[in-house]
Amino acid sequence: MLRSLDIRDMLLIDRLELDFQSGLNVLTGETGAGKSILLDALGFVLGWRGRAELVRAGAKQGEVVAVFDLPDGHPAQEVLEEAGFDHGDELILRRVNTRDGRKTAWINDRRCSGEVLRRLSDRLVELHGQHDDRGLLNPRGHRQLLDAFAGAAPQLDAARTAWRALSDARRKQAEAEAALDAVRAEEDFLRHAVEELDKLAPEPGEEADLDTRRRLMQSAERVREDITRAHAALAGDGAESLLTDAMRWLDGAAEGADGRLDEPLAALARAQNELAEAEQGVADCLQALDFDPSELEATEERLFAIRALARKHDVLPDDLATFADTLRSKLAALDAGEADRDALAKAVREAQAAYAAAATALSETRQAAAARLDAAMAAELAPLKMERAVFTTKLAAAEPGPEGHDAVAFTVATNPGAPAGPLDKIASGGELSRFLLALKVCLTQNTAGLTLIFDEIDRGVGGATADAVGRRLAALARDAQVLVVTHSPQVAALGQHHWRVEKRETDEMTTSNVVPLDPGARIDEIARMISGDIVTDEARGAARALLAG
Repeated sequence: MLRSLDIRDMLLIDRLELDFQSGLNVLTGETGAGKSILLDALGFVLGWRGRAELVRAGAKQGEVVAVFDLPDGHPAQEVLEEAGFDHGDELILRRVNTRDGRKTAWINDRRCSGEVLRRLSDRLVELHGQHDDRGLLNPRGHRQLLDAFAGAAPQLDAARTAWRALSDARRKQAEAEAALDAVRAEEDFLRHAVEELDKLAPEPGEEADLDTRRRLMQSAERVREDITRAHAALAGDGAESLLTDAMRWLDGAAEGADGRLDEPLAALARAQNELAEAEQGVADCLQALDFDPSELEATEERLFAIRALARKHDVLPDDLATFADTLRSKLAALDAGEADRDALAKAVREAQAAYAAAATALSETRQAAAARLDAAMAAELAPLKMERAVFTTKLAAAEPGPEGHDAVAFTVATNPGAPAGPLDKIASGGELSRFLLALKVCLTQNTAGLTLIFDEIDRGVGGATADAVGRRLAALARDAQVLVVTHSPQVAALGQHHWRVEKRETDEMTTSNVVPLDPGARIDEIARMISGDIVTDEARGAARALLAG
């Protein structure tokens, strides 16, 4: 329930503090007195998008504070918890608008965004009037309104979940088909390239080894002759024989040299070992250089084949093996693709069946709710002097989506047998007011904790019809807080709490003020609403009669 509204420096309001009550609250006043300013201010603190310039002329900033009572289990508490705000039995909303257009908001003294305010407002306040701007006249919102009336949240969640699963299955199928199409387009190339790579079977590092062997074989003939001469000089009758002779001669003379030949003999022994190693290395080199000319030809052919294949596929020679593995994996995906394709198609069919079942269940819930809503509207329209009018909730097939495959539209016929059509196309101004009132009553009958605001919902009606509208508002206010901006004396007389909005001019400044009315002032205000500027005794008598019921 809206408990209080504190407005400072907004539009024509200098400073205004209002304390509201439960039940039916009525606001009256002359045209242009500023009744709509109150709604603008309330909408501002609730985050609604409205006028761009709200700050009072001459003020640096405007501010609105709204205080709501939140009993346990109030729907607004869920929004607060999701947004990370603590909550109790009182909710304080504060929003400031600076002269340069900057807006800042707080919830219980903590900064918040306008989006959080708007989410809260949906759980706190419903505003409706003849020129409804919250969805009743917009067919695009009728499905959502019907779902709320039906309590179809579980069916909606099931449909959304099934739609997400179907969309995911379709996405996976499309991606797999696209991948398969891409592979199919190069299948001939892949199979030929893999066959060519498998036949050659290149290995990492092989190109460098082949190049080294080729260079060695190419230079072998040129260096072999010199190495052979060196080997002959070292082995046989060469250095090895001479070194052996020298050691034999010195060894025979060592006894008479008094030890002077021991060190030379040791050095020659070491030299003999080194010479043997050198001779063996030269021999090994000669053996390595001993090759069949056909081996050089084969080495060059393989080396050139590896390099040509690397250039063909624009990869490094050492990456050919890895490249071959990549091509094989693509072929494997292609070969396995048909089996995967069947599995994905099956998944799509199953998801489609699950979505169809969920959407059908949602449709059935909507059909049943539509019948209940039509019956409830018939019951509401009768006390509003529209017992001959017919309200119908029409369901039609629509493009499937996350919220099912139904289109919903509210239609009316003002008389039996007359053609039905959209609310704002068929009904006159006064009829539309009553249709909207009846529809609002039906749609909010299971919504606890809302403050219902009706902005001139009784425009275009008078006499007994205005009295019927007022009595329906009073009945609605027995279980809710209702605020009504009205020009109808019949409606005003039924209010439990009455404020008059008035405009004042002081020091060449125009301001709006809201005055709570005591019983005497209330008689005068209703008399003014009946007779106009000149309040007569007859008008006061009529006002007393209206107040007496």
